[in-house]
Amino acid sequence: MEVTVTRPAPADPVVAALCAEQQLELAHRESREPYHPRKGINPLIEFVVLWAGGEPVGCAGLQPLERGVSEIKRMYVRPEARGTGLSRLLLAELEALAAERGTPVLRLETGALLTEAIALYTRSGFVPIPAFGEYAGNAESLCFEKRLG
Repeated sequence: MEVTVTRPAPADPVVAALCAEQQLELAHRESREPYHPRKGINPLIEFVVLWAGGEPVGCAGLQPLERGVSEIKRMYVRPEARGTGLSRLLLAELEALAAERGTPVLRLETGALLTEAIALYTRSGFVPIPAFGEYAGNAESLCFEKRLG
């Protein structure tokens, strides 16, 4: 199956749909209310969308935090496309985007219950770091970092 990558705007309906699916899944897995952003998706996030067989199957975004540091946001692959290497491809695309932007450090936050995500990030060279920003003090948040190149 042919896999292609696009970099749509944060307001793109495909991005909105995939992010909504991601938030619903997280809410279900973490037994909490779904997150409903009041202002939509942060327009500073640059998204990568993966397509397989002409259908969108995953997305992830890169949000600037500070000079030289960006955060991976909204990492998601639809359940039917998991186990096919697409998550690794999404991470590789985000690393390429970060390199294009001159951003040598990537950070991310994930939930302590998301063991598949934690395994993906550690296999991909991310190392645990103290919680940063809005995640500081949240016992359910695990934060990771990767220095590129």
